[in-house]
Amino acid sequence: MPRTLDALAGGEGDPERLADRVRSRLRASRAQLLEALRGRLSDHQRLLLRIHLGQIDAIDAATAEIAAELGDRLEPFREAAARLTTIPGVSALSAAVILAEIGPDMSRFPTAAHLVSWAGLCPRNDESAGKRRSTRLRQGAPWLKTLLVQTAWCAARARGTYLRALFGRLKARRGPRKAIVAVAAAILTAADWMLRRGVAYADLGADHCNRVERTRLAARLARKLDDLGFDVTLTPRGGATVSS
Repeated sequence: MPRTLDALAGGEGDPERLADRVRSRLRASRAQLLEALRGRLSDHQRLLLRIHLGQIDAIDAATAEIAAELGDRLEPFREAAARLTTIPGVSALSAAVILAEIGPDMSRFPTAAHLVSWAGLCPRNDESAGKRRSTRLRQGAPWLKTLLVQTAWCAARARGTYLRALFGRLKARRGPRKAIVAVAAAILTAADWMLRRGVAYADLGADHCNRVERTRLAARLARKLDDLGFDVTLTPRGGATVSS
């Protein structure tokens, strides 16, 4: 349609000639297109159309220039950005924004929990007399938090992944909004680990939560048996022996 708009701004008014300039696929038939192109533009309307098209061209040119500049500035961090894209839901643009917000050097954050707190992905510590009065999130870094939540929604739709399983597990107990924030925090925690160690993302698997639960339950039962005076040795099927 840009060619058609340029022709309209230039003074063309014949619907047949305007329709011939359409190169994109349309659901409408040619008859419907011709009917839509019938009309009359006054001189001041053509002037406004030329001004608007010029503004669009200027914005496109500025966007291209900014994209080129960002590409040059991201070059030293290209490898780190590529690693971050191995996380489900993280696109090349998302990886660039994450790096722009937190930087590639994780030493300024003592732990991943400090980074998650700085980003505003954990509840505030608002307690009085042992009762939590508020579970609202910290304000944190608004651009980073918004991006991570959007990324988390993409990750929650990736089949057969730990992040999808985590979302489904928490959604049933705490609702979708809190569950998606937890997924966003998990993504940022993974990014922290990857940037600190220079490694790619390793998915824990969709059954990770179930495996952890079984391990914790077995360890708790073993401790209870130990308290009752029994010597217990846990031997997972196909795994190593674990003593209580």
